[in-house]
Amino acid sequence: MKVSTRGDYASRALLSLALRADESSPTSVRDIAERTGLPQPYLEQILLALKGAGLVRSKRGVGGGYVLARSPRDITLGQIVSAVDGPIMLGDFGQPHENGACDHEGQCVLLTVWAEVGDHMRHHLDSFTLADMVERARGAPLAPIGPLE
Repeated sequence: MKVSTRGDYASRALLSLALRADESSPTSVRDIAERTGLPQPYLEQILLALKGAGLVRSKRGVGGGYVLARSPRDITLGQIVSAVDGPIMLGDFGQPHENGACDHEGQCVLLTVWAEVGDHMRHHLDSFTLADMVERARGAPLAPIGPLE
């Protein structure tokens, strides 16, 4: 799996908000763009997708901007990537035993493996919260990444 630019930018933007979650006022798109080095017009589109997924809230007008809709402990990297890229999967190969997916030799075996790998990727991304990323950004030692189960 390759995380898209949108997935990376969305994660960086929400990490920026999480690093300042204790501030009471919303953060403007311009401020997020400056802190993260992300292009503001693209960032605006991404934040709208994140708002639609319920990960951020916005406030309009003077002093407006974005805030996290939930605690950083309740937002995972998997949720962020899914919000801007759609479901996390290895590929769009279909499901075994559906719609003639097993018509060719070995096809169902591989479809099952690809589905399992996609499940592992989703599970692994969901094991990292924004709170974990805040701790790492503030210098907490990186926990070793264990084998995918």
